[in-house]
Amino acid sequence: MDLRIQELIDFTKTKLGLNNYYLQEHRFYRSVNSCNETVYTLSMEWFPNHAVQEDDGSNPDGTASVEIDLKSRKFKSVIFVMGKSYAENGITFSNLNKEDIIKWIEAETELTYGEQFRLNREEGGELYFKSCIDGVAVSPPGYIDIKFDREGMLTLFSIYGQFPSKELIKEEKYDLSLDRLEQLGKEQLKLIEYPSYEQKKLYPIYALEEIFATNNGTKTIPFGVFANESNFLKMDQTIFWDEPMKKPFERKKIDWIEDLTADQAFSCEPSPDAFSITKVEQKKCMVAVKNLLCQEYPGESGNWALKELYRDKGSIHATLKAVHQDYRVFQRKIKVWIDSKSFQAVNYMDSKLMLKTFDDFQSPGQVTITKEDAYEKLKSMFELKPYYVFDFKQKQYVLCGKLDCHYGVNASNGEVIALDDL
Repeated sequence: MDLRIQELIDFTKTKLGLNNYYLQEHRFYRSVNSCNETVYTLSMEWFPNHAVQEDDGSNPDGTASVEIDLKSRKFKSVIFVMGKSYAENGITFSNLNKEDIIKWIEAETELTYGEQFRLNREEGGELYFKSCIDGVAVSPPGYIDIKFDREGMLTLFSIYGQFPSKELIKEEKYDLSLDRLEQLGKEQLKLIEYPSYEQKKLYPIYALEEIFATNNGTKTIPFGVFANESNFLKMDQTIFWDEPMKKPFERKKIDWIEDLTADQAFSCEPSPDAFSITKVEQKKCMVAVKNLLCQEYPGESGNWALKELYRDKGSIHATLKAVHQDYRVFQRKIKVWIDSKSFQAVNYMDSKLMLKTFDDFQSPGQVTITKEDAYEKLKSMFELKPYYVFDFKQKQYVLCGKLDCHYGVNASNGEVIALDDL
């Protein structure tokens, strides 16, 4: 075995007290963070000495699934299957003192409580933290989860997402108010068909589409857009063709796991996902998507638009949306996987099957309320909370306000309702 790998295995065994365990398997993984840096981790499956793999391929109870960052040598996750640990002199908090647990997390992650992470919620034997900047929430978020058994022995620890360093923060004094964002609030109020699974009914609802506004009020950042813009291309191109392709489309198996070597990992070789999609590659992807549509949707020329291209696990992913959409919460779309070497579509997934769920739902009532009336009913319930949001163009976290509302207006009768109740 590579000595560099063996050293990390020995470190893990000692640190977690895995003397009663043997290493079943290990492999490398890599990902690209928001700063476009490739991060390598070593994943390990440790089986209790008395256990073997189950007949169905699942791991036995007590298995320690561990993931460690190669560069920092910090654990990204430690999970004991079914909450059962056979660790000897493992990580234990005998009295489950919250302050001691937080101090351990600080030492393990080199993060400071209150400045970079804060307690989000707690349940018996479980603590859940979220990232922050001096107490202010962060987007995209970071999470730390930690669990214990009744004796206080660690059964789960995981850290994932973003925990910004001081160098990436553009500090400002928060200066936003709802009054300054009145026009934005009106623009973000949308009429959508909101599903109630319990009642099997679609409701026409005026609801606020949440959004971030920068502290000076001059710019907005869409909520939930966490991808690096340089590698996440907006295309917005409707696709047309004259003749369908008679050759049938053949789906190919998608390889979800990269086969990575120790040399790639320890040299921190950049992931293919870290590179921008070139103009030439964009054109080839357009051809691949068009060919797929010609084969699988021959009579739908002009019905689909290529919205986005992005890289993931060595492939290029294309997102298509129907040109003519209704105003439901869930929209019809197709996801296409494109081989980054041959530039052929290898597989695809259509949301049509998922949307068929709503075919049995009762249709929404007739809209009788105007958007202006709905706004007047909701505006006092709008929320504006400070957030530090990563701006991919500035490569910094900038102070913003998150405009949101947990209520909507039933457009058929004017009733104000809590969206969580639907």
